[in-house]
Amino acid sequence: MKEHLQFLKGFIKKPTTIGAIAPSSPELARKMIEGVKADENNVVLEIGCGTGAITKFLRDLIPTRKSFIGIEIEKDFVERLNTELSDLNIVCGDACNASQIIAEHELGKVSYIISGLPFVVLPKEVSDGILDEVDKIMEKGCLFRTFQYAHGYNLPPAKKFRQRLNEKYGEVKRSDLVLKNIPPAYTLTWTTL
Repeated sequence: MKEHLQFLKGFIKKPTTIGAIAPSSPELARKMIEGVKADENNVVLEIGCGTGAITKFLRDLIPTRKSFIGIEIEKDFVERLNTELSDLNIVCGDACNASQIIAEHELGKVSYIISGLPFVVLPKEVSDGILDEVDKIMEKGCLFRTFQYAHGYNLPPAKKFRQRLNEKYGEVKRSDLVLKNIPPAYTLTWTTL
């Protein structure tokens, strides 16, 4: 319950960076981490950790601190995550600087980018800046996964977002609708070939 209150307070304070009224459900979190096999040469980058709804599930897949880096812009969220998930590498930073943050931490190849960021409501320059960073990181075989809420899936910003990634990385793989989430959502996956 404490996590939900912290998330809601964050949404009220900064709706363009939080983007939802509740953290992702366990069902959506499990869908987001499907197929992730992390090690020091297949690092997981999580951008937009929030209150850790997905991070908690990733934790079981992370063998060492050098196998994961989480980037979250909200300082209060990072402080809580570093207390609750002290065995993970979670930094307070801007995903627009993801490649620099990864370089500073001297990590291996990023093979998975898991994003909880609300791309549809982010200002265009912020969304573009983050996607430019994703482009720098997406080497051959890298997977990028995010989600979109069902109610906004056919809105122009959501379509533009998917179109940009489809043009760069091929047709999106969309999951079945995850109904046990507020609101229901699809996971979207792109993989470089």
